[in-house]
Amino acid sequence: MSLAQFSDVHFGYPGTDILTGASLLIRPGDRLALVGPNGKGKSTALRLLGGELSPDAGDVRILGRQTVSYLKQSQEFRGRGLLMEALLEPFADLQKLHDEMEALAPRLGDADPADLARYGELQERYQLGGGYEIESRVKRLTADVGFSEADLARNVETLSGGERGRLELAKVLVQRPDLLLLDEPTNHLDLAAIERLEAFLAEYPGAFVLVSHDRAFIRATCKEIVELEDGKFVRYPFGYDKYVVERDARLERARAEYERQKEHVDKTEDFIRRNLAGQKTKQAQSRRKMLEKLERLERPDDQWEHAGQVALDFGTGGDLGSKETIRAPRITVGYPGAPLLRDVNANIYRGEKIGIVGPNGAGKSTLLKTLIGKLPPLEGDVQVGTGVRIGYFDQKLSDLNEGLTLIDEVRSVRADLSPDVVRNYLARFRFFGDDPFKQVRGLSGGERSRLAMAKIMLFPRNVLVLDEPTNHLDIPARETLEDSLRRYEGTLIVISHDRYFLDRVATRLLVLEGSSVESHLGNYSDWRWRRNQGSKADAGELAPASAAPTASEATGRARSAPGATSKAAPAAAAGDGNGSTAALADASVARVANKEKERERRRIERRVETLEADVAKLEADLAEIRRELAGDHGGDWQKLHALSDREREVDALLARRMSEWETATAALTGTTDPTM
Repeated sequence: MSLAQFSDVHFGYPGTDILTGASLLIRPGDRLALVGPNGKGKSTALRLLGGELSPDAGDVRILGRQTVSYLKQSQEFRGRGLLMEALLEPFADLQKLHDEMEALAPRLGDADPADLARYGELQERYQLGGGYEIESRVKRLTADVGFSEADLARNVETLSGGERGRLELAKVLVQRPDLLLLDEPTNHLDLAAIERLEAFLAEYPGAFVLVSHDRAFIRATCKEIVELEDGKFVRYPFGYDKYVVERDARLERARAEYERQKEHVDKTEDFIRRNLAGQKTKQAQSRRKMLEKLERLERPDDQWEHAGQVALDFGTGGDLGSKETIRAPRITVGYPGAPLLRDVNANIYRGEKIGIVGPNGAGKSTLLKTLIGKLPPLEGDVQVGTGVRIGYFDQKLSDLNEGLTLIDEVRSVRADLSPDVVRNYLARFRFFGDDPFKQVRGLSGGERSRLAMAKIMLFPRNVLVLDEPTNHLDIPARETLEDSLRRYEGTLIVISHDRYFLDRVATRLLVLEGSSVESHLGNYSDWRWRRNQGSKADAGELAPASAAPTASEATGRARSAPGATSKAAPAAAAGDGNGSTAALADASVARVANKEKERERRRIERRVETLEADVAKLEADLAEIRRELAGDHGGDWQKLHALSDREREVDALLARRMSEWETATAALTGTTDPTM
């Protein structure tokens, strides 16, 4: 039994083909992530499946009487009245039954048989439709997406854009259809709400297809990956991490096949040239006909590598600024009459990569603006170190002038650059042809983000302050940004809800909880592991489960040997056919076991490399801290106390990383084949 299908579907917009003979079968219980760079047609595919578009050719259909709910990426908000009433809109039929039951209830005391029969019929239909549990289900879901019970009495017209997005998500989820279509469902959700959504989808009884650039979310929720490649669906029957490796292996196999065919064609054409007029004329003519019938392969293009070709390279100019980049001891953050955070200690040191996390509305952006001087603290003082040059990325991209062309926008910062130089510069950020002459108001969200990054890079900055920099970026662009920030030698302060990004980039977190800010050494997974270790400690665990794997896995550049098999060939069994079949089966099992063993060995090798890099970095940090402690502190006891705290944190984390390295090394020894 199937829920839905694409069958040889063709669809396009004027001048652009999106789907070209695409086929896909969606079965009950499927958990599918539809992935691909921006512009490949992921949202279009969902719109076709949701019935909002019709294919140019082929067939898209929901099979049988299956129910479908569709969350659009840019949902046109609909709803009036109270939030609770808006959430109950999808159940209008049940609400009519409920209203009729309420109208009949006062007359039941008269014992009119017709009223009693009608009430019984309504009650049965209401119960079968789940009417009695809808309200409690609605309340649970609104809490999951970040609303309080008090919010249910709010008028929907008072909701912000982000809150309206969360309301539309709740309206889709509460219906519990056979098939959920979710286009960027984590938009507008904070980290806690994303993790609650993951838990909801893990227990969801139906099937779902989602589009998301949140790799940690995909890893947690989806069992299979469907990639849109050259207008067709390519289905990978495993999760995201293995998909990344297999996608590269598949590309390598396709390129090898292309090279083999090209070599064959070149040799054949050479034979034809040499023999067409000689003694082997008939053979040459025969081979020419063979080549004419041959279906030529095109060299496979890595669409992910192409999409990630954005020249992000943040320079510091050689001067990294003072050791204490920002000093903010015991400050209060907020607005006059509305403090958000109290008694905040946010001293930031040269070379640190700080991630700021917390619930929506907790004050993350306000804290960021206070630290860099865009907002004054309500209490206390913020001091920026000497020689500090800050590059600021605003999540609202308010620094962009809607009415300017891209060329004029760049020249508003660097008037000394000629239009031709600016065009060449913008090409590094994938603005080609006439793109530089477009007005900013006509750009997509991803294009705006790339333009804002391009402006930051016009001058060397030794401190980067980025507020939700991965918004609107697809996975290849996020990977490019991560690689660039890992290479960056300056100080980084970043707000993000992307756990994968935080795991690859951050070395310390500032966690907002209530009105306080706590500092935690390590990345997001380190903090989450420490937070949960009391209830989820695993004695055999090598390390906390990372939202991001090693750098080679995350960027998809880890090349697995295509078609790799065990060196041991199956032994041909002498005797009857049954013996031979058994021997072949045993050999097949052995090959699978060897592949799994090799895969595990490579995984642990990558973990060892990561841990060695972490240990080296922590040892260098610890040495630097101890040098500062041994120096003249000039009577600044508060600074000395802060350094002592950091020394203890770094020392403890170093000891933990060393222990993990020893465990991983021992495990690697246990998985290494002595014959290799």
